[in-house]
Amino acid sequence: MKILSKSVAETAKIAQDFGGGLKELKKNRAVVVGLFGDLGSGKTTFTQALGRHLNIGTAMTSPTFVIEKRYDLDGKFGFKKLIHIDAYRLASGNEILKLNFQEDLNNSDNLILIEWPERVEGALTDDILRVNFKFISEFEREIEI
Repeated sequence: MKILSKSVAETAKIAQDFGGGLKELKKNRAVVVGLFGDLGSGKTTFTQALGRHLNIGTAMTSPTFVIEKRYDLDGKFGFKKLIHIDAYRLASGNEILKLNFQEDLNNSDNLILIEWPERVEGALTDDILRVNFKFISEFEREIEI
């Protein structure tokens, strides 16, 4: 499904709607969401809005330089931890494995959001959820879920 977002508020609503369905996707391991798209296409904005929807009370910033940030969740939406990974600076799936990724992946209480997942494809399963972002104009983004 492709959606045209014309504002940050619309992107937030799309993220909220997306977050509302995540609990139903829970299985015996973490739910992994791959956020695909160029710089400035809306990946971090979407992640921040999803975090607010999941009741994360702290400001979420992109983990570009620290690679990964972890946030505790209250379990209300089916998850106890949101793990936000920015794989832009990683060269391969082997590098993400050094972050205890396999252990995180095997924990069904985790929701894992990965920006630039194509950089670490070798460590990902085939069943990740894909959200594609495309920069259209200064205020417009195409989001495909």
